[in-house]
Formats: sequence, C-alpha cells, structure tokens
Amino acid sequence: MQVRKQKSVDTLIIARHGKPALSRKVFMTWRGYREWWGRYDAGGIVPNQKVPPKLLRWVEQADLIISSPLRRAVESAEFAAGRAVDFTDIRLIEAALPPPHFDGLKFRPKVWGTFARIAWFLGWSDGMESHQEARQRTNEMCDALAEHAAGGKIVYVSAHGWINRMLKGSLLKRGWKMKSQNGDLHWSFRRYERPTNYNK
Repeated sequence: MQVRKQKSVDTLIIARHGKPALSRKVFMTWRGYREWWGRYDAGGIVPNQKVPPKLLRWVEQADLIISSPLRRAVESAEFAAGRAVDFTDIRLIEAALPPPHFDGLKFRPKVWGTFARIAWFLGWSDGMESHQEARQRTNEMCDALAEHAAGGKIVYVSAHGWINRMLKGSLLKRGWKMKSQNGDLHWSFRRYERPTNYNK
C-alpha cells in the first residue's frame, strides 16, 4: 500500500474581496462618509467578476476557507470557491476609517478614506477601533491562522485591503515567508508558507 507523503509546509492564502457594488462616484461630508461606510460594510460585490486564475487554482486546493463576516468578503470567498465558507472570524474585518471632522468640505469616498487612514495612524479614532487595538487583533488572528494551517493544511482567507497589509507584517515576524503577491487591488492576494511544526 502506498503511503501518502506528509506535506512539509503550512500555507495561508490571504485575498482581498472583489469589487463592491456600492458606487464611489459621489461627494459627501465627513458625516456622509460615515453613513456611506456603513452601507459599504452592509453591501455585497458586483456579480460575475473575473477572479485571477491563480487564485482560483489555489482556492480549489484549500482545506479550509475562512472569511471576514462582512458581506463583500463572504460573497467573494464563495464566488471564488464555488461553495460556502467554513466559518467567519470577526477579527478579519477591515481596520476602522474614522474621517477627520472637516466641516463644510465634500469629497469622494476614496479621498475621505485617505484622510481617515492618515488620521487613524496619527491616533484619531473618534470612538472607533484604534490603530493599537487593530494591531492587537491582527496579531491574535495570525496566531489563530497558524493553528488552522497546522499540519500542512492550505487555508484560504477572504478579508480586506488594509487588514491584509497588517496581517502581512505580523505573519512575517512570526516566521512566515511570502511566496507570491500581486498588489492591493480587488482580488489581490498574498501566499505565505511556513514549515510544519515551526518552532516545535
């Protein structure tokens, strides 16, 4: 009887969701941006998008599919995989984007997002999750993902642009090697590998 050779590496494939359906071609105040972001978090993705072929191959090989609970991430994972996600984890939601209170000014969501991210890095949270708090949950998520991938598994993760960047830094500090990446746009992805039984 042929004995199957045990996999030698644990693998994480961390992808950003597909293109959201909510339009960004609108101008709004900072208060309007907070309301818009609430609709963005509640919304899904544009139907029938083109998924990168490499990502499709990888998700087909995945032993486990994990997603942020936000609709756009879940829909992206299920569209790419052709099946339901195994479970969601709230620690994968996007990092907060609290807009600074620029009264009387109107910008598109992308511009507000840039202002909000800069202000957030400088310590502005406006009642939302702080940068430090986001870093803490990111570190916790990295440890959880390592447990999910233990034993040579391939884990596919559907999440969001900025939190994926934060995961990158935490994973690299924990001995994971990034084997592939293709930027930060919709459907972007990074593949990480680490020897099974690392540090054991």
